[in-house]
Amino acid sequence: MDTKAEIATQHEDIIHDAQLDYYGRKLATCSSDRTIKVFDVDGTTHKLVDTLKGHDGPVWQVSWAHPKFGTLLASCGYDGRVVVWKETAGQWQKVRELSGHSASVNSIAWCPHEFGLSLAAGSSDGKISIHTCKDDGQWDSVSFPGHSIGVTAVSWAPSTVPGSLIQMAGSTAAGVAGKRLASGGCDNNVKIWSGVNATSFHREENGQWKEECILQGHQDWVRDVAWAPSIGLPGHRIASCSQDKTVLIWSHSPTQPPTEWVSTPLRSTPFGDVVWRVSWSAAGNVLAVASGDNRVSLWKEGVDGSWEEIGEAGEGQ
Repeated sequence: MDTKAEIATQHEDIIHDAQLDYYGRKLATCSSDRTIKVFDVDGTTHKLVDTLKGHDGPVWQVSWAHPKFGTLLASCGYDGRVVVWKETAGQWQKVRELSGHSASVNSIAWCPHEFGLSLAAGSSDGKISIHTCKDDGQWDSVSFPGHSIGVTAVSWAPSTVPGSLIQMAGSTAAGVAGKRLASGGCDNNVKIWSGVNATSFHREENGQWKEECILQGHQDWVRDVAWAPSIGLPGHRIASCSQDKTVLIWSHSPTQPPTEWVSTPLRSTPFGDVVWRVSWSAAGNVLAVASGDNRVSLWKEGVDGSWEEIGEAGEGQ
């Protein structure tokens, strides 16, 4: 049965992002028309419930927080703003505007819920900021230099240690990893940032995070990075895509030093256009790739370690 459905968003300009919430029951979209639209989704049916206005320019990304914190949505845009929205009793309102950037904020991501309510943001001013909601409801913000020319993408590492769900079969809890973050930038690099332990963010005396390593392999701007979920995987895996029309899969084994990552091209030849977004399935074994030729392709790793295209998003019987 074909489950594909189209949604008339009523946006008046280009749509830059669309994200389902944790349960797949709410959809948020954002656009160059400066608005965010929120829909209730039930199977193939949908209903527009609100239009959120709070940005003074194109809105680039939206991100849902884990439902343990309530119905929270973050947005970022060209105006340099990061806005947190909350739904209470069916009504949406702006609850916080987070500062710290002097140029377009291009990417946002909530950290794994095991670490609390924290939001990372990357900006064209070259900085990465981390915004954390404390127990008293106040927000603590810190920013640090990320990529000298500009930050295009941020993605959190999973909270569990790779392979721990297998190693600790029968245990009531899996191993908890430290807080780590991947970023991509206009310097063509992917960077890994780390905390000093599993329970607190690491800050240098000047408020910076610790740069763990730089992954070099792209020949043009990195447009997106996505850290794969660790469920069932023996090590870490990150996908990055670039203006150079390539996608690289970065792999790291627990037996290797933290700075030793191995890159594998997703395919032997470049894509037909710029690759804008990469996104992993919940199990971390299928990668969706969105490119400038209006294609969203799906890829899966073969038994020999090579990657095979298994279809396009939207296909179905």
